[in-house]
Amino acid sequence: MSKQISVFWLRRDLRLHDNAGLYHALKESNHPVLPLFIFDQNILEELNDPADARVNFIHQALQSLKEELRDMGSDLLVKHGRPKEVWKDVLRDYEVEAVYTNRDYEPYAIERDEAISQLLESKGGSLKTYKDHVIFEKEEVVKQDGDPYTVFTPYKRKWLEKLHSIPEEGHVSFYFKAYPTQDYFSNFYQVKLDQLPTLDSIGFEPADCEFPDSQVSSSLIKKYDKTRDYPALDGTSRLGVHFRFGTISIRDKAAKAHDLNQTFLRELVWRDFYSQILANFPHVVQQSFRSKYDRIEWRNNEEEFELWCQGKTGYPMVDAGMRELNSTGYMHNRVRMVVASFLTKHLLIDWRWGEAYFAEKLLDYELSSNNGGWQWAAGSGTDAAPYFRIFNPESQQKKFDPDHEYIKKWIDEWGTNDYPKPIVDHKEARARCLATYKKALS
Repeated sequence: MSKQISVFWLRRDLRLHDNAGLYHALKESNHPVLPLFIFDQNILEELNDPADARVNFIHQALQSLKEELRDMGSDLLVKHGRPKEVWKDVLRDYEVEAVYTNRDYEPYAIERDEAISQLLESKGGSLKTYKDHVIFEKEEVVKQDGDPYTVFTPYKRKWLEKLHSIPEEGHVSFYFKAYPTQDYFSNFYQVKLDQLPTLDSIGFEPADCEFPDSQVSSSLIKKYDKTRDYPALDGTSRLGVHFRFGTISIRDKAAKAHDLNQTFLRELVWRDFYSQILANFPHVVQQSFRSKYDRIEWRNNEEEFELWCQGKTGYPMVDAGMRELNSTGYMHNRVRMVVASFLTKHLLIDWRWGEAYFAEKLLDYELSSNNGGWQWAAGSGTDAAPYFRIFNPESQQKKFDPDHEYIKKWIDEWGTNDYPKPIVDHKEARARCLATYKKALS
């Protein structure tokens, strides 16, 4: 039996600096700390593409972490399998006093962590969890009666009020304060382990994909409110994948956003908002937030859905967005709203179909935000656009891509006879949508 250790379980927090759970492990544990990551077979089996770029992103991040830890004489233990079976193996190989980790609010993660907590307790250990990938959790920003907010604007007001409730020297808020993990790096377990498992060994292969940088210029953030709606411009941060897998600190980015651009900060508040909606109302994963919207009689035409997926609807703004997504794993946020509205309103295809497609393709896929965005577009969510507000893809294009720069970039055949005719007439589709929704909701 090896000497007694504590384990820090990495999940969606793939960094050593300003990491809440890691900080508590290194500072408070009575034993050296071994970092662990599990390639979760339950999650990987849900992925259809062997070259899934997100698995590549995680693999690269783990390689960087492993090198960083080895420079300190420590290492990263990486396993592949179902978490409960992996933990049984770890507990056979090491005498684990405690496991530290950061909380995840998705239904599967909650169920998984409860099972691991019970396993550890049966062996005399414990699972200690911390807040890390949001500024405020589900019960931290609530109404006076303790109920969760379900409308964004009052939530944001209360969020900002709480943010400023505890000033911190050097920061606008205590809640932006970094965790100084580097002060305790000497408490890592000193060991040298095997190399990282190859992508092939876990059933995947390299992806032909470039990942966005984790650093964003201050000048871009300062101009964010003026440039963010124009897909042809380099006007958004592209930090979504880094927030998703925790290769950057939400506290660091939120503090900088607070100083540089309130519109950018507002986007991070939306992220917290949707996270607490998922945590407080887990039924949204499968059902409409507002249950009456599950009465809508979707057309669910499979041929039209396939044309939408391929970017061949005959509406350039929609098609450019889908082709960008299919090619890069990214889609501009303004365009996401347009393509989601088109699918749910023009084609009357269930928002769950679109949500699932985005979940498969988006590098920055995050259940809470993806679900929230799709339900917003369909009208079934929290701050949903009223069902009678239906984006006109042509007017959206004229407003946000007036010179067709974005469209030309992604649609080679645009302006030629090879470009498809619209698969639906806007006015007719709008009238059909209004009639369908009205029937369901009356």
